[in-house]
Amino acid sequence: MTSGASLRVHETTDELHRSVAEMVVDVMGRSLRERGVCILALSGGETPRPVYHRLGSSPLKEMVDWGRVHLLCGDERMVPPEDPQSNYRMVERELVSRVPIPPENVHWISGEKEPAVAAREYESDLQRLLSEGRERMDLVLLGLGEDGHTASLFPESPALKGGGARIRAVFVPQLGTWRVTMTLPLINAARRVVFVVTGKEKAGIVRRILREGKPSSLLPASLIQPRDGELVWMIDREAASELI
Repeated sequence: MTSGASLRVHETTDELHRSVAEMVVDVMGRSLRERGVCILALSGGETPRPVYHRLGSSPLKEMVDWGRVHLLCGDERMVPPEDPQSNYRMVERELVSRVPIPPENVHWISGEKEPAVAAREYESDLQRLLSEGRERMDLVLLGLGEDGHTASLFPESPALKGGGARIRAVFVPQLGTWRVTMTLPLINAARRVVFVVTGKEKAGIVRRILREGKPSSLLPASLIQPRDGELVWMIDREAASELI
């Protein structure tokens, strides 16, 4: 097991989605009680879609004071927000449009702009948000690719190197496209980071990261190690099938 990480295996994908949604509500409630605000970074892709739908549905959505919640994105494709590939489009449909969160509390990457411009603007937005005693995100949700990438931190990406930027525009040769992503320093500063992983096709990479691999730029997810926070892997039984 990756040093300092905890693992929670759920028998079914539905059980996993329910558990993750309830965990998110619990973290939001605790953050609001302790600090008066909750800063939550969301992952894109299909895996978390049912989680966001649950958060936007009764009874969970009534359990949160959405006026004090700020939503961020871990990464974004360089497409307009109405594009089917847009992470924002999915999150807006499943969650944002269904809860009473102020528009100014939804902080997103402008995928329709030039990558460098979008990254610079998002870095400035987060600079304003993560200040005045709110220098850390409360929760970051992450997915996992079969190649070990997470957010848009792909194997041997320049975004894995130092430099101090919390947001980077990166070209992904494997996909032939640009992305804008949070970087390791920003993610690893969070109070809690949670990987949500499903499916037998992810079993091999889960085993490599949790049982075999040392932190390596070849497996970017292995570099997610919160400095002063909690790292949790929440996966279904199929994704855990090679850990036994």
